[in-house]
Amino acid sequence: MAGTLTACGGTGSGGVTLKLVAADYGDSADNSSQKYWDKLAARYEKDHPDTKVDVEVYSWNDVDAKVKKMVDAGQAPDMAQIGAYADYAADGDLYPAGDLLNVPTQADFLSQLADAGKVASTQYGMPFASSTRLLFYNKKLFKDAGITPPTTWAELAADAKALKADGVKIPYALPLGSEEAQAETMIWMLSGGDGYTDDVGSYTIDSKQNVATFDFLKNDLVGKGLTGPTAPAKLNRADAFAAFAKGEVGMLNGHPTLMQMAAKKGIDYGTVPLPGPSGRAKSTMGVADWMMAFKQNGHRKEVGDFLNFVYSEKNVLEFSREYDLLPVTNSASEAMSEAGEDKKLWPFLRSLTNSEIYPVGKTSWASVSADIKDQIGTAVAPNNSPGAVLGRIQNQAAAAEAAE
Repeated sequence: MAGTLTACGGTGSGGVTLKLVAADYGDSADNSSQKYWDKLAARYEKDHPDTKVDVEVYSWNDVDAKVKKMVDAGQAPDMAQIGAYADYAADGDLYPAGDLLNVPTQADFLSQLADAGKVASTQYGMPFASSTRLLFYNKKLFKDAGITPPTTWAELAADAKALKADGVKIPYALPLGSEEAQAETMIWMLSGGDGYTDDVGSYTIDSKQNVATFDFLKNDLVGKGLTGPTAPAKLNRADAFAAFAKGEVGMLNGHPTLMQMAAKKGIDYGTVPLPGPSGRAKSTMGVADWMMAFKQNGHRKEVGDFLNFVYSEKNVLEFSREYDLLPVTNSASEAMSEAGEDKKLWPFLRSLTNSEIYPVGKTSWASVSADIKDQIGTAVAPNNSPGAVLGRIQNQAAAAEAAE
């Protein structure tokens, strides 16, 4: 799959070759995203003989860096389907979505995802895949402990205490390790009534609500030994998911991929909306991955035509179903909400309507996210003040914002 991209766009016969670099959502060669894209490209090329679509798929560990290296070398692909777009948009490298997509296609994006794809009120990032988070729980462990799924933080702490008393290794898994600490952090901040930014986009990391949220985590969960033997700062999401699939975890926040992992290991699980301080959380975290189109090769018309095909209801549904992800368009979401084969995704689909996305339109987000990954786990460590840690990250975020 790996290869050297060139800026050359000719097919040798007067046509155009479009270069797309994409992320791999599969977990094996059998379901690699390369297979999805190869089939999609073949269908497109059959009806567009003057256009060839060359797709190269890389793992999530490598794909963002691969694209950056290509762009820095002056060899940008025509399209990239990766995790972030804002830096490229700010540098003037990308076509606006409105210059590529026809009106029905662009209008079909879910509004909160389309808004998250904007820089200075112009959409550059086109959402490609999305997911939300729900609270997963192990039904057998809950039954053995005589408890029911929580709807409040107090109930969550009480359930975790009961699970611990029943010998569960990790009553609540709190992955604040470097892999995806920014996700677990945002989930909890939203459940506490705030988030990373306010209504006008300013960072609010050390807000009163966020400090209260981390006080709860430190004092009522971590401090009482309810998050397992591994310190949250050392626990990564992948390890927490693997432990849940082994039956070692009572509860944790998870996305749809965890359903497959748990089912393969025979874990009988349930999902419920995230609890908040006094009832179910008003919103949860949504995540979107992004498609973007680079201007360097000048293939605006051809790229736009291909992307209109990519975002058809049929193709969006096919990709979402293959990888247990949520559609990014209204048409595909409506179809999924009515299809019995997608029933297991319905709870996630419902939660998407009131989800909030990372502040990906801010070019400072990359550095702020890195700071969160590096430091947030210390907020719940013994002898540390959550407010002080959040305050330090807030100061770094404000400085990164000022430097934009």
